[in-house]
Amino acid sequence: MKLTETLGASTPGLLLKRYAMFCIVGGTGVVVDMGIIWLLASPFIFGWNLSLSKIIAAEAAIFNNFLWNDVWTFRGFVAGGKVWQKRLGRFGRFNLICAAGIGLSVLLLNIQVYCLHLNVYLANFIAIVLVSLWNFFLNLRFGWTCSSSSDD
Repeated sequence: MKLTETLGASTPGLLLKRYAMFCIVGGTGVVVDMGIIWLLASPFIFGWNLSLSKIIAAEAAIFNNFLWNDVWTFRGFVAGGKVWQKRLGRFGRFNLICAAGIGLSVLLLNIQVYCLHLNVYLANFIAIVLVSLWNFFLNLRFGWTCSSSSDD
């Protein structure tokens, strides 16, 4: 079985298209994440602990990203019937996969800010970029299963 078939895409072009869509959705998540981390961690607003702020911001971004990926990026991957139960199951898998990404993000963020003395927002952006491939391939493989070869 080809890698692209295993990952739920019929051609490398479709895989690339889905990854691009995943990244666009991820861009909306970056906005959510950055906005919430700014609100929570900024000493001028709430001034919360950076790690706690990052975890909350990342979880809000995960929820945003799941919804958009479910209705757009991976649309047509799951057959009908019991739509809300299936969506809830996919959200659970998506969240578990991305939880490892959150852990990695928090680690990378703290290393970059406290050891390398990078700007918080630049470090946060770098952490987000570094975990995006992990999130895409594991979610494509385990979060959504291909039930159609539609190029939608």
